[in-house]
Amino acid sequence: MVQLVGDERLDYLLDERLRIIQSPTVFSFSLDAVLLADFVSIPLKRGKVVDLCSGNGVIPLFLSLRTESEIIGVEIQERLFNMANRSIKYNQLENKIKMIHENIKNAPNILGFEKYDAVTCNPPYFKKTESLEEINVNEHFAIARHEIHCTLEDTIRISSQLVKQGGKVAFVHRPGRLLDIITLMRAYRLEPKRIRFVYPKEGKEANILLIEAIKDGKPDLKILPSLFVYKNLNEYTEEMSQILYGK
Repeated sequence: MVQLVGDERLDYLLDERLRIIQSPTVFSFSLDAVLLADFVSIPLKRGKVVDLCSGNGVIPLFLSLRTESEIIGVEIQERLFNMANRSIKYNQLENKIKMIHENIKNAPNILGFEKYDAVTCNPPYFKKTESLEEINVNEHFAIARHEIHCTLEDTIRISSQLVKQGGKVAFVHRPGRLLDIITLMRAYRLEPKRIRFVYPKEGKEANILLIEAIKDGKPDLKILPSLFVYKNLNEYTEEMSQILYGK
């Protein structure tokens, strides 16, 4: 049995292969996290993976189905950290996934420099405004969505410090930040190698960006085929269904 607190619920992941604790007042995971977990290149067997800005642990949980590697999630919000730990325990993945309750800026000093084969990050998308009240009345949502505790540059710098030479760093973000991301990645020895744009449906503008870089890699950027989330009747496309449900 799992202990739920307040308005928490236990949701299914990937056609009921996993379950995750979520709460509507603490910012449930979005499609972005699912897409990033599917997109990143990770070692299948031995290896070490870090997920920054982990939230309730959804990316580590998804990644646990793709690899036998050790996975470490880093999350600053105590309640989300606790929810992630309870989900990990419920799914009996304590020997595979570890959560660290910490600001990602401290992660290299705690976890070690240039030790990891892959780093993933679903960072806050929006720049911080003058006051938290102007951003959002819900502190949990504000921290997840806005650059309050870490900026885009922080997440990219920390990712570079954690990943080993030749290792992969993958981000999900908004297409409007593409040039910022590429500029910062190159400034921190991360060479963008794969980009994929995600569209709500055909005829719409892309609203999600997936990008993967290699530490000290050679320039050779590939733009992957577009991913469409919905068909015209608002049903998931075949590829999206495969990513979400494994079928």
